[in-house]
Amino acid sequence: MLAVADSDSYLKWAACLLGDLPEGCVTELVVVRTPIAPSPEQIAAAVSGTRAEGPPPVLSARSVRRLAERTRPDVILVACTGPVVDVLVAEVLDGLRPRPVFVSGLPGISVPATEKAWLFRSGCDLFVVHSEREVAEFAGIAARLGGGGELGLARLPFLRPEAGTGGGNRVVFATQAKVPRQRERRERILLSLAELAARRPDLDVVVKLRALEGERQTHNERHHYQRLWRETGEPGRLTFAAGSMREQLERAAGFVTVSSTAALEAIAMGVPSLVLRDFGVSAEMINLVFEGSDLLGTLEELARGDFRTASAAWCAANYFHPAGRNDWTGLLAGLVAGPRVPARSLLDGPEHAAARRRARLRVEVPPKMLRAGYRAKRRMRRYLKALT
Repeated sequence: MLAVADSDSYLKWAACLLGDLPEGCVTELVVVRTPIAPSPEQIAAAVSGTRAEGPPPVLSARSVRRLAERTRPDVILVACTGPVVDVLVAEVLDGLRPRPVFVSGLPGISVPATEKAWLFRSGCDLFVVHSEREVAEFAGIAARLGGGGELGLARLPFLRPEAGTGGGNRVVFATQAKVPRQRERRERILLSLAELAARRPDLDVVVKLRALEGERQTHNERHHYQRLWRETGEPGRLTFAAGSMREQLERAAGFVTVSSTAALEAIAMGVPSLVLRDFGVSAEMINLVFEGSDLLGTLEELARGDFRTASAAWCAANYFHPAGRNDWTGLLAGLVAGPRVPARSLLDGPEHAAARRRARLRVEVPPKMLRAGYRAKRRMRRYLKALT
């Protein structure tokens, strides 16, 4: 299996998923060069604790194609953001002989399931999801829209309940790049964390970042927490850290987030947790899945250090199903053995050609050149607007 990732979160997911393959499988992991490709530090953190033999190389799209032609993998895991999955499968890696089985998936919580996620991955033969609820929701979308291939169930590969935790003196806040978007809301979270640190000097309160200020990540972050803290004058005792989430949780007495897959890691390791509901519980806030979990709470409860344990019934329905329910490797083996009809992408029509061209630019043009081109385009638009 050749695995291709394009960002920090997808790289972590791919590295862990490869580790769950049966013994004897030969795997190779690479990062495709895009504007959101992870830094060397992010790459090291993403593969830490996995079977990856050293940091994977960052390759251009053409180099990925040449690698696939040379190694002729049975399976290509396209662990990338939606538009990149589509353009790699439909164009960059199209025409490989023999045709590999294309596998894709999502690296974390995917509730509610979205049509967009299915559309971008509808050219893949196997779509891996991570809970009974996700299987049901994406099966409904597949029945309605058509296209695509098999739906496979896998335990989120970085959830290891047997790891446990001996407790610690650290409270870990896991940031989420997309929510909340508003600066004021992010500042409120930081101030509540600072209040907790002031009330509990025995605790180290850590803001766990997906990327340090200036590093790229899967989703752009307009109001970076590290920069916000500096701009507010650092009114309290907080620590900012990147790197491995698992290492942070191993020393954690409590965990908090607005919406992060790391909440599942905390549950698996037995760390008391809190999911903030002050800004709403909705699909837009990416925290709808935590309804009924017993983890939803407020900033006031955070400031008091009021963490709690997830409901056992919720866990069974969401990401902590018995290992015997996982079927993705069996489905994959069947697809490799063949015969099979390749999946049909729903984005092959001419109405999607322009979007594919833009996505191809992201994987073929060096990021510095691409960003320079975007800046020039914005300047030209402003100039033309001024003329009118």
